[in-house]
Amino acid sequence: MAFDGTNDRTLSRRAMKAELLDAETELALAYAWRDHRDEQALHRLITAYMRLAISMAAKFRRYGAPMNDLIQEASLGLMKAADKFDPDRGVRFSTYAVWWIKASIQDYVMRNWSMVRTGSTSSQKSLFFNMRRVQARLEREAMARGETLDTHQMRELVAREVGVPLADVEMMEGRLSGSDFSLNATQSTDEDGREWIDALEDDRAQAAESVADDRDNAKLRDWLVHALGALNERERFIVRERKLREEPRTLESLGQELKLSKERVRQLEAAAFAKMRKTLETQSREVVQHFLA
Repeated sequence: MAFDGTNDRTLSRRAMKAELLDAETELALAYAWRDHRDEQALHRLITAYMRLAISMAAKFRRYGAPMNDLIQEASLGLMKAADKFDPDRGVRFSTYAVWWIKASIQDYVMRNWSMVRTGSTSSQKSLFFNMRRVQARLEREAMARGETLDTHQMRELVAREVGVPLADVEMMEGRLSGSDFSLNATQSTDEDGREWIDALEDDRAQAAESVADDRDNAKLRDWLVHALGALNERERFIVRERKLREEPRTLESLGQELKLSKERVRQLEAAAFAKMRKTLETQSREVVQHFLA
């Protein structure tokens, strides 16, 4: 069932006109799809239960998502249910599909609630969709007892009721009470007000740090070139291939190229490092730790 260019009222009217399946017909369609991959049977099964998907999607409109998008997600959940449904278990398809439809819609709502990921665990999802309802019930019960709950007491009761840590309740309250703001928004109503992005700390290196880093790196390169100059051509080749390439070569591949055993290449590598270490020790102990530790 395509949704592009179709509004939710049209979809609802179309779904309400779909056939109502009895248990035997539903079972036959489920077997036809599972055993023979009969796409016509699948289409008939999904079309018959689109009214269920639309009804469930409507319950999530208060989260601000477009109804067409909610119906789209509900239909995806319905199709997943049809694909995974096992008619041998003796359960009606509608009973099984409810879980998949709800899960698909909830995942969509949580993905689009905020640029900051709201939560991914089952407990966080339960908190996201139930916290306001639980809070309202706890407030009614407290009022009936003549009590007034402060913020901390309410959070503790919600955490205990939903079965999540107190920190999760505090985090979710912040997510649900606010919305995303652009970093390019101004900090005041004045046209010349500074944007929020201007208040962020620049994590790039400062000028003095850059100059010092460049100087140190140049000195390290000079020391390394000097140490490599103390090696013969074969030793320099082994060191370059083993330590200075983005993807270092193996002892075995070098041995095949140099017509040496893997153990012999390892010995030459160790001897080369010993020479370099001796040369570098005359320059600085710091560079020994940096390159050869």
